[in-house]
Amino acid sequence: MNKLPISLVVVTYNEEKNIERCLRSVPWASEIIVVDSYSQDNTVRLAHELGARVFQEKWKGYGRQKASAVEKAKFDWILSLDADEALSSALASEILQRWPKFNSMSGYLLPRISFHLGQWIKYGGWFPDYQLRLFHRSSGQWQTSSIHERVQVAQTEKLKNVIQHRVFEDISDQVITNDKYSGLQADALAAAGKKFSLWKLVFKPMTKFFETYLLKRGFLDGLPGFIISVSAAYSVFLKWAKLWDLERKMKLPRPRMDQ
Repeated sequence: MNKLPISLVVVTYNEEKNIERCLRSVPWASEIIVVDSYSQDNTVRLAHELGARVFQEKWKGYGRQKASAVEKAKFDWILSLDADEALSSALASEILQRWPKFNSMSGYLLPRISFHLGQWIKYGGWFPDYQLRLFHRSSGQWQTSSIHERVQVAQTEKLKNVIQHRVFEDISDQVITNDKYSGLQADALAAAGKKFSLWKLVFKPMTKFFETYLLKRGFLDGLPGFIISVSAAYSVFLKWAKLWDLERKMKLPRPRMDQ
């Protein structure tokens, strides 16, 4: 297969279950860059075996880590994937076929479909879940935020076929992830000067469930759709509860030093 002048960049931490699927899904990439945060499993070994240039760096937050990976790339066209993502064969073919017509001023939005609880999730706001993953670094760059990182570009275009996302291993993994992200979201609210609201603590989770399960038809995904909507509501509850906890801790008197 002909190679394209594209660098595949991936950031990793303990991704031995996903990394091979991710890297093998882009057979036409001219190079693979993996920035690893000192994985304790076989991620680094597998990445090396698949031809990646691997760098190990301490975790700096999602945006900064991905920007660091882009800086190491030799090619100006960047395909940035998470380790639990992989191009579908149809998307890999679409990029290969459309390559001569790509515009260096555009960032390309790729639809993403996620696999969870034994099935592809198509409703509840989970699909098509467009992600800007393909861009020319002269016109696009990762924001350095610690959460909800995204690529800034002047204009975007959409591709048709999907990224396949293995989002959670199981419900326990979903709970752990919700706990992690709700903490980051609470920190971001506090940093932006947002204040705790009892009204939002009580009603925002309810409206989130209504939005994902009814308005966005999560019920069409069956029982997994119900579980996902409850989990989304609980994540919103945790975000506001943790913001309250942050404010509570800030008001506590400092312990006196022993004389």
